[in-house]
Amino acid sequence: MPLGYQGSYQRVRAYFREKRLPPGPVTARPPSPRVVAGWILCRPETLTETEHLRLKAVRVHCPELDALTGHVRSFGQMLTERQGERLPQWLDAVRQDDLPGLHTLAAGIDRDRDAVIAGLTLPWSSGAVEGHVNRIKMLKRQMFGRAGFHLLRKRVLLYS
Repeated sequence: MPLGYQGSYQRVRAYFREKRLPPGPVTARPPSPRVVAGWILCRPETLTETEHLRLKAVRVHCPELDALTGHVRSFGQMLTERQGERLPQWLDAVRQDDLPGLHTLAAGIDRDRDAVIAGLTLPWSSGAVEGHVNRIKMLKRQMFGRAGFHLLRKRVLLYS
């Protein structure tokens, strides 16, 4: 007489399925850091009601993100409404919280405080110049190792 189980695999599987504990309650997956960063960086009025509620839940569970959100939104308001005179108070508020990433940003802003205040206050922008510099660098990268300055000059002049 041969030894071993004579039944089918499906019967064993059904037996163990009954013995397993019922699964725990299903909870929603937490949002990814990228999604939360997007919620923090966008204007609050553009968030849907669901996104607003989920961000509020994240902020309740993490006081550091709550403080970060306040600082980021305050800086965004300074930037869009050209309120550069508020920068020193914003820097002081950032330094009072324990947020090392923002402390690094604050130190960088402090190194060139006058220029940052001017950029946040004055209506002029160097955006057009930066765009041209970026375009020229792109053309230069495309031509890397192909030819010298004369071809680059022709491409820049023909492109514009």
